[in-house]
Amino acid sequence: MKAMILAAGMGTRLKEYTQNKPKALVEVNGRPLIAHVISKLVEHGFTTIVVNVHHFANQLIEYLQDNSFGVEILISDESQQLLNTGGGIINAQQFLSGNKPFLVHNVDIISDINLSMLYNHHVAKNPLVTLAVARRESTRQFLFDKDMKLVGWKNLKTNDQIIVKPDSAAEEFAFSGIHVISPSIFKLIKQRGAFSIVDTYLDLCRNHPILGYDTTGNYLLDVGKVESLAQASRFLGKG
Repeated sequence: MKAMILAAGMGTRLKEYTQNKPKALVEVNGRPLIAHVISKLVEHGFTTIVVNVHHFANQLIEYLQDNSFGVEILISDESQQLLNTGGGIINAQQFLSGNKPFLVHNVDIISDINLSMLYNHHVAKNPLVTLAVARRESTRQFLFDKDMKLVGWKNLKTNDQIIVKPDSAAEEFAFSGIHVISPSIFKLIKQRGAFSIVDTYLDLCRNHPILGYDTTGNYLLDVGKVESLAQASRFLGKG
């Protein structure tokens, strides 16, 4: 199974730690964030892992080359231009194409979500994309109908919203930064350069099934702020 770790971001919210290193190498309990994510992917059966790099790219590449995780690790180089989530996935197409789905995982997400169950759910349902989502507080919410099909998005802070398929019963779920994608998506995405995969999903769900996978009840932490490092340390220290 293949997975991609989105690790190219600037880590601006962790700027006191990322002034001289990439966010992926910020340590929690003595190990870089990316090591925790790779270990979780390996635990759940992923054998090829693609990592995109930009901010202090050489440091991250060197770390990955110097440490053996027992799986194939491939580098998707964005050192010349940061491509955002959608552009990053498109840039890694040569590594992710094939006939089997691949999982995408943000480097700053720590969770106890069962990734193999998420992946197998996607295989069983066979949508274009499966998004791990949960009922939790977030300024940005995806909207899903009763069948957990994506129908819209809203920003609770700015009141911006995109309603693809009006549904008065649509329910709000926050995205976890973990998703499983069928490689057929590469034929459908026309954007190039830097762009958000969220915008792409909202466009594609008009004609293609994009499903939510409810992980409400699972632990999930976005390690994007300094104060969240201590929370991550406590969670990871338990097990």
